[in-house]
Amino acid sequence: MSKVLLLISKKRIEEFYDLSNIPTDWELIFCEEAMSDDDTLKLGNKADFIFVDAIRQVSQKLIFGMGNLKLIHSEGVGFDKIDISAAKERGIFVCNNAGANAVAVAEHTIMLMLGLQRRILEGDQLVRNGYQKEAKNSFIMNGIPELGSSHIGFIGFGKIAKETAKRLNSFGSKLSYYDVQRDFEAEASSVDLRYLPLDDLLKNCDIVSLHLPVLSETINLINKERLSLMKSSALLINTARGELVVQEDLVDALIAGTISGAGLDTLTPEPVTLDNPLLNVPEEIKFKLILTPHIAGTTKQAFEKMHENAWKNMLAVARGERPTNIVNKL
Repeated sequence: MSKVLLLISKKRIEEFYDLSNIPTDWELIFCEEAMSDDDTLKLGNKADFIFVDAIRQVSQKLIFGMGNLKLIHSEGVGFDKIDISAAKERGIFVCNNAGANAVAVAEHTIMLMLGLQRRILEGDQLVRNGYQKEAKNSFIMNGIPELGSSHIGFIGFGKIAKETAKRLNSFGSKLSYYDVQRDFEAEASSVDLRYLPLDDLLKNCDIVSLHLPVLSETINLINKERLSLMKSSALLINTARGELVVQEDLVDALIAGTISGAGLDTLTPEPVTLDNPLLNVPEEIKFKLILTPHIAGTTKQAFEKMHENAWKNMLAVARGERPTNIVNKL
């Protein structure tokens, strides 16, 4: 018999996986509501597995307080809320769902690019207020770019960025990337792609798209200094993590016209608080900013893949096998 502590929505568990596939003697312990570590341990201290929402914390206290724990599995790709060092110290696998939502996030990334270039928010508002003709004339005279005419740069070039690049190649966009390691195989692929140092990418690209995990070296990567390197006509896209961007610096850059716009699927902290500077921008720049509620990777198909993989890994560990997508190098 195994016990699973579910720090995740019960409805999502039931919606995206057929629980008849797990052994009948397994016990599922639901703690989807925010609870203190002490309260969570009272319910789940005997659990063998934790299955957790990617934005919910799994602390050292939880990890050391669960003597039977063998695996912590993120529902999504992110695992920065899990105390990796504590899990490694105890020999507990930490796994994520890398790549499972790559297609979904790629589609959303391109949607944000197009939404900003075509001024979707502003156009919608003007049409609703009876200014369709004026909006059309204004947009034409200001110039509407096509994705195919744009130089798009990826900061981070993992599975999601590669899926995005594959799709943008069909638009005819010029594509560049920066990563800590050059991907010569990707450069040699059918996608027209070249490597650029980070500063060069920021200076030359019309759209900069972020695809990095949250690490000590990536937190606040996009700050005042790096925003100042970008073209005044450039767009910033973030479908990765809010912690990559200094939000106050981004607001200042939008107000000053340092960059032209930003499309963000992730903020920090999450859930977003009403005092977040990105929710309180001046009226004159509100259309330069598209915000979505961290849904880039949340398609039905992506969730079915993620839940299938998580349960498959739990079943594997229960049989004494190694899981896939281990992120803490055990």
